[in-house]
Amino acid sequence: MNLGFDAKRAFHNKTGLGHYGRTLLRSLATYFPEHVYYLFNPKRSDLFSFDDLVQINEILPSGLLNKKLSSLWRSSWVKQDLKKYKIQLYHGLSHEIPFNIHRTGIKSVVTIHDLIHERYPHQYSKIDACIYTKKFKYACEHTDAVIAISEQTKNDIIEFYKTDSSKIKVCYQSCNEAFGKQVNEAEKQRVKRLYNLPDTFFLSVGSVIERKNLLGVCKAINTIKNQLSIPLVVIGNGTAYKQTVKDYIRKNQLEKHIFFLSDTPEAKQSSSFQNASDFPAIYQMAAAMIYPSFFEGFGIPVVEALWSKIPVITSNVSCLPEAGGPGAFYVNPSQPEEIAFQMKKILEDKELVDKHLQLSWQHVQKFSNFSTASSVMDVYKAFI
Repeated sequence: MNLGFDAKRAFHNKTGLGHYGRTLLRSLATYFPEHVYYLFNPKRSDLFSFDDLVQINEILPSGLLNKKLSSLWRSSWVKQDLKKYKIQLYHGLSHEIPFNIHRTGIKSVVTIHDLIHERYPHQYSKIDACIYTKKFKYACEHTDAVIAISEQTKNDIIEFYKTDSSKIKVCYQSCNEAFGKQVNEAEKQRVKRLYNLPDTFFLSVGSVIERKNLLGVCKAINTIKNQLSIPLVVIGNGTAYKQTVKDYIRKNQLEKHIFFLSDTPEAKQSSSFQNASDFPAIYQMAAAMIYPSFFEGFGIPVVEALWSKIPVITSNVSCLPEAGGPGAFYVNPSQPEEIAFQMKKILEDKELVDKHLQLSWQHVQKFSNFSTASSVMDVYKAFI
């Protein structure tokens, strides 16, 4: 069948939404090559491509008006191209579907990653929160099926948008399969030298925003800075909240303990950092991933760390126990002392860590590329 996708973020986004789209599209094309995949991209990208997969076709807007008003093309006018390419089912990979697609006869599916703007509206501008609600709710109402990436997100869709639960299918997401492959020592050393990484370090990955709780990690480090000399490497960008974190670091003289890798010239200039191809090596060199978020739709860095066979410290709230499984080290994200306790435990109790890693490896198999692609394909087949 001819499958169409909203591919804006798959081509342009370097964070969770982009990783989700790229991984799912590659997995679908790999494990279900009998179908043809059309990626509708509002503008060209030099960062990501799918040129190596013959089943995937990139479709860009044609005509002066569509090119100039590419956002309108993506949100509505793209329907003409869907008809042109005989698309049988269209998948909005990140919360949206084209306006009035339900009137074309083309079936549609939408993935809802989270409804964080509904739970934490104060963390968004009023206009952004309003736009998100309008788009997300419209998609849930007019699509043929909603894919939620966790049970937490499914419950939120039901609570906030009153969507019929029978319309919602939970399909967990996976990550780039490179995280599950052992990086050789020579490659690790290359990456270590390139980014001037310390011999041993904890790792934090994700946007530096209030919900992700990097400040809580810094407070934890502050309580044990005289006991542990292992620094924290941070991958992620932010604005106001990031400055709040940096102010805390400066005030408490933690500059030697916390390293913002994304801010370095080496990271900014490296295409292999910008497209995340160096990340598996960085993960596999880390002592542990620290991800004590207050709320997530899924928490992909947790799964990336589990595939990388490193310990994970994460929160005991939201969907994070779904992602982390029985092998993660759980904390109350509001209690920095719990984060600090788990950091020390991971460094001091190798036998316990090994037991947790065994449990984590068993758990993470449910997030394999094949399993996640198969669950999504099952949703498609119900309508075609």
